[in-house]
Amino acid sequence: MSKRAVIVGSGVFGVTAAIELRGRGWDVILLDQGAAPHPKATSNDLNRVIRADYGQDDFYIDLGLEAIAGWERWNETWPAPAYHPDGFLLLSKNGLEPGTFEGDSYRKLLERGVPVQVLEPAEVRARFPVWTPDDYAVAYFNPRAGWAEADAALARLVDLAAEAGADVRGAAAVGSLLEAGGRVRGVQLSGGGRVEADVTVVAAGPWTPRLLPWLKDVMWPSGQPILYFRPERPDEYRAPRFSPWAADLANTGWYGIAGLADGRVKIAHHGVGAPVDPGADDLVVDGATERVFRRFLRDHLPGLADAEVAGSRVCVYCDTWDGDFWIDHDPARAGLVVATGGSGHGFKFAPVLGAIIADVVEGRANRWAHRFAWRPRSGRRTEHARSLASLGTGEIAS
Repeated sequence: MSKRAVIVGSGVFGVTAAIELRGRGWDVILLDQGAAPHPKATSNDLNRVIRADYGQDDFYIDLGLEAIAGWERWNETWPAPAYHPDGFLLLSKNGLEPGTFEGDSYRKLLERGVPVQVLEPAEVRARFPVWTPDDYAVAYFNPRAGWAEADAALARLVDLAAEAGADVRGAAAVGSLLEAGGRVRGVQLSGGGRVEADVTVVAAGPWTPRLLPWLKDVMWPSGQPILYFRPERPDEYRAPRFSPWAADLANTGWYGIAGLADGRVKIAHHGVGAPVDPGADDLVVDGATERVFRRFLRDHLPGLADAEVAGSRVCVYCDTWDGDFWIDHDPARAGLVVATGGSGHGFKFAPVLGAIIADVVEGRANRWAHRFAWRPRSGRRTEHARSLASLGTGEIAS
C-alpha cells in the first residue's frame, strides 16, 4: 500500500522532493499558495550562479560538484538546456592567501582536479574587457561553473512533477497543520478543506516560520536587492567575454550574471539583507540602494554605471542561523518533515536536494543529511561566501 505525502511549497526544495518521492511510489500532493511555481518563491529568479566555490567548506564543495554533474545530466535530457557552463570569475582584493574565501576555494578545487586558472589584473582586463579590475590583487576563473535559467528550470521541474503523477495544486494556501493523536496528519487550507497525508513536508521557504512559528528563532526571511541593467552593447556581456562573477564576495557581497537573451545584466548583493515580510506586495529596491549599485559599477564595470535599470527584484531568502539548510523530521511532531532554509545558496543544489529530502522522509541513510539535521541555535553564522557587509542604505523599501 502506497503512502501519501503532502508537500507545502513548490520551490526547489518542494518540487524536487515531489519528483523523487513519486519515483519511489509515494502518492504526492504538491501545494502552493499561488501559481506553481510561485512568482515570489526564492527559487523563481531569472538566473542563478551555479558553483562549487565554497572556501574551506569541503562539504559544500563536494555537494556542489555533485550538483553540477546533475545539471549537466539535466541538460542532456531536457528539451532545452537550463544550465549554461560559462564559468565563474572570482576577483580578490587580498590575493589567494590561505584563509581568504577565494584562496581557499581555489586550492580546494585544484585538489579535486578542477582546472581553475589564476588571472592577474591585466589578464582579467584582456579576457573580460568590460572590467576595470585594478582594485583587485588577483582573480581566478573556474571553468566548471556557470549559471542556470532559474525560472525556466523551476517551471520544468514543476512539469516533471506533474508528469510523474504528483497532484500539483496552485492557489492552495495552507492555514495550519492537521494534528490528531499526537501526530501531524496533513494540512488545513486557508480557504477551507483539508489535505490528509501520512507525512507532511513543509518546504515553504521564507514563509516557513510563519506556518511553523516555533522555528522563528532558527530561521527567518531576509530581503536581498537585485537590479537588472540594460547595456548599450549587450554582446560585450556575453560569454566568453563575460561570465558570472563575484567581486571579493565574502567581504563585499557583490556578484552578477549576464547571458539572458534580451541582454540584461543582473547585479546583486549577497549580504546581510533586511528583515521583510515575504508576502508583501510593496517590496522594492529603493533609490538609495540603486545609487550604491551605480557607485560600484562606476568603479568596476563602468559600461553599466549609467545603463537603464530594466527591472529589479527583492529576493527573499529563508535564512537559518548558521547558513545550512534545514531538512529533518520535527522531533516534537511525528509526521512532520521540514525542508527549507536555503539561506541564499540553495537553488544550485536542485539536482541533489530531492534525494536528500526523500531519504530523510523515509528514514534512509544519506551521506549529506547530517549537515541539515535539526539543531539548536548557538550564535549566528553564514555560509563562507555570504558577506556580513550592509550596503548602508534602507536596501528594501515598503
